[in-house]
Amino acid sequence: MSGDDPETGGGPISSDEPAVTRIEVPVDTRAPGGTTNAYLLGGLLVDPAARTDALDAALAERGSDDAAAPAVEAIAVTHAHPDHVGGVAEYAALTDATVVAREGHADRFAAATGIDPDETVAPGEAVGDTAVRAVDTSGHAPDHVAFAVGEPEERFEPSAGGPAPSALCCGDLAVAEGSVAVAAPEGDLSAYLASLERVRDAGYDRLLPGHGPPIDDPAATCDRLIEHRLARERDVVAAIDDGAADLDAVVDGAYGKDLSGVRDLARATVAAHVEKLVGEGRVEAAWRARLADAGFD
Repeated sequence: MSGDDPETGGGPISSDEPAVTRIEVPVDTRAPGGTTNAYLLGGLLVDPAARTDALDAALAERGSDDAAAPAVEAIAVTHAHPDHVGGVAEYAALTDATVVAREGHADRFAAATGIDPDETVAPGEAVGDTAVRAVDTSGHAPDHVAFAVGEPEERFEPSAGGPAPSALCCGDLAVAEGSVAVAAPEGDLSAYLASLERVRDAGYDRLLPGHGPPIDDPAATCDRLIEHRLARERDVVAAIDDGAADLDAVVDGAYGKDLSGVRDLARATVAAHVEKLVGEGRVEAAWRARLADAGFD
């Protein structure tokens, strides 16, 4: 096993809130850097993408003198994509923690992880017996959920003085640099944009993404990602208005650059944009059949 050293988040958010630790887990992913962030939010383990020495050490440090049986209360994932779930079954067996899936998506969770969840959680509810709350962030995937530590609208007063920060473990909702793929057939751009707006407006102090470093400017980052998606949407509309009659022609018009190595992702992204535009009545309904012809139905 291997893995980078864990990075602590500075201890508890407040005296009543769980400590936060980020562990970068090497995994097969198209995200830059080749790692997925696993997090310990107090007793909640989020997104164990694979078993690594660094993650084992972080778990053991959280409450057990026995490295072979670290103390974890619950295990959950932000969504069931392969680069976020690879270690769920192994850590569930190792820790005997409660395995939690998003309500309404237990079958998807089981298919991705190889184990059935012990229980489900709905947005707004606490995850298992932890102090962490589930937050709806669907869009990147239909089951996407984030996990809040502290409440942005309720400023705590730690002993050191001043307001305590709130954090949202946000999976693939946001990244510090670049953009997030929202790709058909699973990606829902309307839901994704709505999730970004909700998170921006909630006023979290920090976002803890599934890939890359923490985000200390949540509102600005959400605005940047919203504008990126709307700019791509304008490019898609322009390509259709200019006469693009099938998906590949729209891709070429919307991107206008060499897409070697990423064309499949670009096609799926444009398909998601077209689905949104059809749903809003901004392009003709005939595009549904064109998307189906391209393999997106």
